[in-house]
Amino acid sequence: MHLEALKTIDAGRLRLRLLAVLRILNARGIAIVLLACIVGVFAGAAVMLIGWIVSQLHGLLYELPHGERLSGMLALARPEMALVPVAGGILMGLTIYYVRRRKLRHPIDPIEANALYGGRMSMTDTLVVAVQTILSSGFGASVGLEAAYTQVGSGIASKLAAFLNLRRSDVRLLVGCGAGGAIAAAFGAPLTGAFYGFELIIGIYTVANVAPVMAAAVSATLVAGYLGAPPFPIELGELPPMQARQYLPFLILGLMAGGLSIAIMHLVTVVERLFTRLTIGNTLRPAIGGCLIGLLALITPQVLSSGHGALHRELAMDYGLFIIIEIFLLKLLASAISLGSGFRGGLFFASLFLGTLAGKIFAGIMAIVSPATGIDPVVAAVVGMTSLAVGVVGGPLTMAFLALESTGDLTLTGVVLAAAIMSAMLVRETFGYSFSTWRFHLRGETIRSAQDIGWMRNLTVERMMRKDIRTVPYDLTVVEFRKEIPLGSFQRVIAVEPGRKYAGILIVAEIHALPPDPAIGEQPVSDYLRYGDAMLRQAMNVKEAAEMFAKTGSEELVVVDDFTHRKVQGLLTEGYLLRRYAEELDKARRDMSGER
Repeated sequence: MHLEALKTIDAGRLRLRLLAVLRILNARGIAIVLLACIVGVFAGAAVMLIGWIVSQLHGLLYELPHGERLSGMLALARPEMALVPVAGGILMGLTIYYVRRRKLRHPIDPIEANALYGGRMSMTDTLVVAVQTILSSGFGASVGLEAAYTQVGSGIASKLAAFLNLRRSDVRLLVGCGAGGAIAAAFGAPLTGAFYGFELIIGIYTVANVAPVMAAAVSATLVAGYLGAPPFPIELGELPPMQARQYLPFLILGLMAGGLSIAIMHLVTVVERLFTRLTIGNTLRPAIGGCLIGLLALITPQVLSSGHGALHRELAMDYGLFIIIEIFLLKLLASAISLGSGFRGGLFFASLFLGTLAGKIFAGIMAIVSPATGIDPVVAAVVGMTSLAVGVVGGPLTMAFLALESTGDLTLTGVVLAAAIMSAMLVRETFGYSFSTWRFHLRGETIRSAQDIGWMRNLTVERMMRKDIRTVPYDLTVVEFRKEIPLGSFQRVIAVEPGRKYAGILIVAEIHALPPDPAIGEQPVSDYLRYGDAMLRQAMNVKEAAEMFAKTGSEELVVVDDFTHRKVQGLLTEGYLLRRYAEELDKARRDMSGER
């Protein structure tokens, strides 16, 4: 007990010292940039550690030569290696059983954390996601490691911010720094990582956020490079000059890639629902998925893991059109089976690989349909890679910068960005979700981006209502009401049935304005009730309450515990609700823009 008390005191002293430093350096300025650099260092180191563990698993389980990529193999060294994904599925099932046995919640990823919880993340969730992703990708499931990268980077950032007791906007910013730094380290592309943080995790680009996010991305890239991160260059060689007539076909490719991305997201959902209908439990589904992935790997190992090696092989080799179509379909099926059966991971890199194949397929078809257009297959591969990834992952600038930083060819800027925007527009207007937000939608959430809506959910009717209310029995007569509630004492009074069950609202001035007729005086006030069916629940948020006011046209509404028991809890006025909503909205706007 004595040692625990000393540890608590030491931790408290360290926190106070760090907070003192933050106050000296100004928490919204230099200090946040310094913290972002620290977050970037941790994110870069975490990316390298996770990548090294997975690489060691690939080498051990698939007997890979040093420096080789799993998906870059032409064939499995031995047929029995097709059982490796099955073993990975069994281990994955054990982790699912452990999570369920411990009654752990569904892990919250950086997008959900920033949208709903002010950037607060759990290290337990972070460890669960990291371990499950490492097992999935390490044993060959067709998923990427980017989910683990961003989860760990953001989780560390969130814990650091929580330790320093930073305000909500700073926590969200550092979470974006952690995720952006992880992506920057994974691809050796700081601009890509920074805009990943802006577009996907923070949800907005502002001048105030540029320095911290860029600092984290550069720091993570430098750390990963120092630790020996393998580069992610795309060798294009000598490319023919772009001509104006080629822009239209590439814009069409962008639209096609957007359509494909929607189809891919639906396919993953369909496969997941097929597995759900099986009578076999969740713990055994990954093993079944692993068996199917192993069978596909016997056809081509390019379906295994994220696909780094396969992507470079496809860009370097000149395969026939039908072979490319076959690889595309097999990789698509393997990714859908992996995610649908319960393996953990993402579609970030899989979408890059599938987009590369889609671009080559488009170039092959154009060579047959319109040879005069002169579509270069490598350029089409880069455009397809960017456009399909934009549709699946989101973030057109993120993917455009990835293409530019990985190729180093600025001549592709215009066509890559134009095709990416076409893909993003199609997905947004016809589907409305990226893969991450689509998964939230399937769980019943309404998140469409990482923009902060958590404050709106936290601003509930219970927090805004008045509890000092006056109630009267609903069967009180008009005469009794006039004696008990004098004119001018209240504007409105709540009529209740036995047990404080809500009956309706009485307008005091209306009751007193009734003619002084003895017959009217003996009538119950229940004859003059208003808004008997219009109520607010305590759990309603400010948006739902505002919609109820607009629907009923009332200036005040009663708050009840629920619509079944209708027990009166308080009263809320429309004026106060709108004022609180405006205050919180202005605060959120100032936080996003960096104003104090």
